[in-house]
Amino acid sequence: MDNTPKANRLHIALLGRTNVGKSSLLNLMLGQDIAITSSVAGTTTDVVEKAMELLPIGPVLFLDTAGLDDVSELSGARLQKTARVFDRVDVIILVAEADTWTNYEDTVLSEAQKRKIPFLIVVNKIDLRQPAPDWMNMLTRKAGPVLTVSCNDETGRQAYLDALKQQLLEKAPADFIVTPSLIGDLLPPGGFAVLVVPIDLQAPKGRLILPQVQTIRDTLDNDATAVVVKERELADTLANLKNPPAIVVTDSQAILKVTADVPQHIPVTTFSILFARQKSDLAVMAAGAAAIEHLKPGDRVLIAEACSHHALEDDIGRVKIPRWLRQYVGGDLQIDTASGRDYPADLKDYKLVLHCGACMINRREMLTRLHRAQDAGVPVTNYGVAISFLQGVLKRSLALFPFALLALEKEMGNS
Repeated sequence: MDNTPKANRLHIALLGRTNVGKSSLLNLMLGQDIAITSSVAGTTTDVVEKAMELLPIGPVLFLDTAGLDDVSELSGARLQKTARVFDRVDVIILVAEADTWTNYEDTVLSEAQKRKIPFLIVVNKIDLRQPAPDWMNMLTRKAGPVLTVSCNDETGRQAYLDALKQQLLEKAPADFIVTPSLIGDLLPPGGFAVLVVPIDLQAPKGRLILPQVQTIRDTLDNDATAVVVKERELADTLANLKNPPAIVVTDSQAILKVTADVPQHIPVTTFSILFARQKSDLAVMAAGAAAIEHLKPGDRVLIAEACSHHALEDDIGRVKIPRWLRQYVGGDLQIDTASGRDYPADLKDYKLVLHCGACMINRREMLTRLHRAQDAGVPVTNYGVAISFLQGVLKRSLALFPFALLALEKEMGNS
């Protein structure tokens, strides 16, 4: 499970004031000293990530954060990084000390409730002080069951872990416990999919990219067969198959050729569209593509990527999509790019946000980005949806997903 991508792990953040024992709690759960601990406030200077297998929950990613009341010289940068954790976390563990509850803890609870992020409270250091019954009752009214822990009590470690895991199981989002299918629900038992994988400059040497690998794995997990071909071999492969595939999935850049080669009775879509359905809201992404129709020269567009990588000669996000957009609009556009976690806080000046397939971030963070664009009144779509729109084949790419096709047609009809 150490090889499970971070985006597929349950993200659990440890939040709390300085020196309440967040890092000590993380070390207790991990059974080893990964996070540095000290009696000096502000020892944790950045968000520390640690992946592990936490049975029976599965693969998780713990995020150990700087104290919320950090007043050190670097506190501003630290707190900014801590605040960003809310954008991607699935569950919050709020660590507190016995009989101490301040505005900082209330701020965390308020933000978690506003964003509908599940949370639980852990009262640490009970070896130093047992919490008063009235204080515990107050916390229970605020947040439900409260766990008490002593990180110095090695003999009680298993009992603490069992109680914590039970709470995390109850708090974890349903779509983590039962992960939405990527392609499996589109395939009949024993059926097969043809996956079109171009091998070009952007293809990593000796391996496939993550969306392709995950689509193959989901196909196998659902007792179906994946046939992987390059775009140049697609037509011959289809002609040589005894039975037609249940679906053809292609890299977005090859969608025009693929739709030309695949008979109309065989469904076609793209890897990016599959990820838009699993990681965000495909109907919103489909409706957002209609905004491309109204772009004018001089408009400002944001292209956002979840990962950071060195831009290649014909990079999809930095070169190809900007070129296709300018050709479609018939003039120049102001195109900004954001990569990794540098997603702009202020989006109101953009006419459109185009996001990648989000294979490197979890669903929570992708939905946060989508909602931020919606709150700013800015349409948002993703690479695969936009490319299919620009190539004139979006309706066919969405034919398997009537709800998304309806959203597109409704938006086009209103425009």
